[in-house]
Amino acid sequence: MRKELVNKNLAVSVMSASALMLAAGMASAQDSGPPDEVTEWTIQPCFDNSDAGWASGVLPWADAVEKATEGSVQIEVVPAGSITSGGEAFGAAAAGVTDGVACWATVYGGDMPAGMLAFGLPMGAESPEEAWEVMWGDDYRVGDLVQEAASQRNLYFAGWTNQGPNAMFTTFEVRGLADFEGRKMRAGGPQAMFHEAIGGTPVSMDAGDIYTAIRLGTVDGTYWDTGGVDNMSFDEVIDYAVMPGWNPAQHQSTYVNLDSWNALTEWQQDQINGIFEEVYFETSRMHLDGVDEALQAVEDSGGEVVYLSDEEVGKLRQVAIEEVWPDIADLSDLAAEGVDIYERYMRDNGKL
Repeated sequence: MRKELVNKNLAVSVMSASALMLAAGMASAQDSGPPDEVTEWTIQPCFDNSDAGWASGVLPWADAVEKATEGSVQIEVVPAGSITSGGEAFGAAAAGVTDGVACWATVYGGDMPAGMLAFGLPMGAESPEEAWEVMWGDDYRVGDLVQEAASQRNLYFAGWTNQGPNAMFTTFEVRGLADFEGRKMRAGGPQAMFHEAIGGTPVSMDAGDIYTAIRLGTVDGTYWDTGGVDNMSFDEVIDYAVMPGWNPAQHQSTYVNLDSWNALTEWQQDQINGIFEEVYFETSRMHLDGVDEALQAVEDSGGEVVYLSDEEVGKLRQVAIEEVWPDIADLSDLAAEGVDIYERYMRDNGKL
């Protein structure tokens, strides 16, 4: 009787162990591939579909996420104003009103100062390759600071693209930085810091109001990503495009609500992280192609593309590093740490 009981208990133990192994195997298989349930996200950028960041930034990222996750993450991208205003889009993503947002530090810098490190410090990088090195190169890793800041705000830094130069587009003649003295320009965040540093008056306004404000003379021009100038029809109302701009490598970032991110399986997260670099360089190339087209549109509309002399570019860099960078560093501890790393990057590469 005792022997039968032992055998029975042994059989039960074997069956239990087999069940656990089967369950573990099923979990492992689930972790190594797409889950059965489809996750649907709604992403609202802080801009609409007229902006260059739409077709050359957030949409390619969303498509790549869907492909990488084998359709287990489906993303609907809706323009600013669909759920919240553009200015509220960053906060809405953090609060879980939307599942994510794509925008610039000029919009959300006050909510997450370290995001300006991802936007790109003025005159800190001049190409996608340089920007990638300072953000994700083994010797620098500024991107980790941005990710930490995002996490503190219930967000995950999931996408990034270089939009090319953020420049000055004016109705007045520009041959040097002194020409901006006293001029009113639409500018926000670090743009406003820079414009004040060169003696101008920054004016804050929604993107949809800029065209009319320039046409009516309310402002003398705007700071904008060069590749998006023709999308916004600014080439119709400005006379000068000033290169290389105050920030030769302006970036747009995509953030996902952290609760939405954590609801994904580890496999899905790995798949999305795995396309970060590939999509960065692909969308950056798309944006840079758009820069040439936009500058041609300015010239076709009767405007002039002004290329500042080496002397004036030197002045621009000096103003940026000596006056704007410290202002950004003062905004938060993470921003300060990132500025220190940027300075080290500049010294390492003979730029400072």
